[in-house]
Amino acid sequence: MALSRGLRCCARVFSWIPVLIITSVVLWSYYAYVFELCVFTISNTLEKVAYLLVFHVCFVMFSWTYWKAIFTPPATPCKKFQLSYSDKDRYEREERPDAQKQILVDIAKSLPIFTRATSGAIRFCDRCQVLKPDRSHHCSVCETCVLKMDHHCPWVNNCVGFSNYKFFLLFLSYSMVYCVFISASVFRFFINFWVGDLPNGPAKFHVLFLMFVALMFLVSLMFLLGYHCWLVVQNRSTLEAFSAPVFTTGPDRNGFNVGIRRNLQQVFGDNKRLWFLPICTSQGDGHYFPLKSLSESSTSLLANEEKWDEEEESEDDNISGDRDPSVTVEMDEEE
Repeated sequence: MALSRGLRCCARVFSWIPVLIITSVVLWSYYAYVFELCVFTISNTLEKVAYLLVFHVCFVMFSWTYWKAIFTPPATPCKKFQLSYSDKDRYEREERPDAQKQILVDIAKSLPIFTRATSGAIRFCDRCQVLKPDRSHHCSVCETCVLKMDHHCPWVNNCVGFSNYKFFLLFLSYSMVYCVFISASVFRFFINFWVGDLPNGPAKFHVLFLMFVALMFLVSLMFLLGYHCWLVVQNRSTLEAFSAPVFTTGPDRNGFNVGIRRNLQQVFGDNKRLWFLPICTSQGDGHYFPLKSLSESSTSLLANEEKWDEEEESEDDNISGDRDPSVTVEMDEEE
């Protein structure tokens, strides 16, 4: 037990190494750009001030979004999806497998659950003791079920899901803007140092290396950001792109695709002025998402638990009508 606990502590410590690497590179780039380039190399005061102003705007937005992506806790299923004490006791006391399955089916009838496991089973996590909301998955690293889980990212040491997916996208976007600005503004001095028009010194090494590092990260970010932009437009997570969500009618990669505009609004919100700020504006609460196969009137986002309570009676019949009482229960599924 002590050895296992020690290994888990070591794993948590080592999981911060990628974050420390990114942080170290960014801090070095700040020193190289502000001091070695702007302070010690650029002689024109107006040019120096303009470069510093734009650079600090990019740096602040990058740091802000990176911080939010790292330290925003993953959203987990609310208590409505957890087995109550009585249900859990009834489930554990029941010895007949079919009766246990029926208990979970009865609980799921009052919840907006439309997806199934690949086997057709109701998705149930026996580790967290919750019925999994649509698009949620259990993360073995975070040891919890995460709402609309996209993937566990080592570079932010966090699960990317409903609570921080917008922040992750903005982090990638501002990272690319940061690299583009550095590459564009450093290029002239890179050439001058390379051909020997500027004197050798510590600034030469920093400027040359800064150019190479910025271009290296820029190429990587272009592919990663482009892929996630495509996922947002299609309303898919990374997990759903590799394994299509399964509904009662079968697998459907476009099951949550409700049109480009509404797909974007689900992630960034209705107010376009807040799209580019790392402020939580995503629609809903991550437990329910509109389905392409259902009418718009029956798939409006349930933004909070109070709205569930208000609409629960009218929705129970529709939701239960989509349930298949013969489905089995998926146990110990882990993504």
